[in-house]
Amino acid sequence: MTNDTRAIAFLRLLKIMDELREHCPWDRKQTFESLRNLTIEETYELVDAIDSGDMADIEEEVGDVLLHLVFYAKMGSEQESFNISTIINRLCDKLIHRHPHIYGDIKVQDASEVQSNWEQLKLKEGKKSILQGVPKALPALIKAQRLQEKTAQVGFEWTEVKQVMDKVEEEWAELKTELARDIPNSNHIEEEFGDLLFSMVNLARFIDVEPETALERTNAKFKSRFEYIEQNARRPLADMSLEEMDDLWNKAKVILEKE
Repeated sequence: MTNDTRAIAFLRLLKIMDELREHCPWDRKQTFESLRNLTIEETYELVDAIDSGDMADIEEEVGDVLLHLVFYAKMGSEQESFNISTIINRLCDKLIHRHPHIYGDIKVQDASEVQSNWEQLKLKEGKKSILQGVPKALPALIKAQRLQEKTAQVGFEWTEVKQVMDKVEEEWAELKTELARDIPNSNHIEEEFGDLLFSMVNLARFIDVEPETALERTNAKFKSRFEYIEQNARRPLADMSLEEMDDLWNKAKVILEKE
């Protein structure tokens, strides 16, 4: 019998999962497909907890995500496709193979070399493209960042931030040109706007800013300021002028920044 508290806790979870799958009507009826959206929801709840910085919430949400992973393992075992042991062993083998600087004789200087080696090893494993591992369902902003990070590992990358800023200016100019046409083409405008966003994500990478995090902080700031307007408006917002709402907006900036 092991004395490792981690192993004891994990075996307890596996036992509970077995019992739920056998005796609970809700758990019995679940499939990979029915859990899919719930897993996405649980992942976003974990993201919310991380953003809040509340360690107790993070602990709880990590547990919820872990439950889903164990659930998938249980269903895989029922179909005799895979089980929790094959999942963990496959993961362990992959981690050892992709960390030759730890488990082999490869030397690396920094984290960027580790990432580069990781991508090269994936290609040797049979991946046809370094972009193959970027999920199609990723939110577009995060996907843009991941695509750029992947291609940067093989040198498809600007060398200095000025080049990136010049690219942003170029894309901004192209968007303005499309908007200024006598007969604007909505498809061209959308394309140029997308190019501008993509270049802005690239700039964020070069100045060490997480674009998703930065935008979410701005979303939260906008939300709190607009809610201040709603709470302090003397009449319905639809009856107010933009100037009146903007005055409350400026007051919100001062008051909320002090909190």
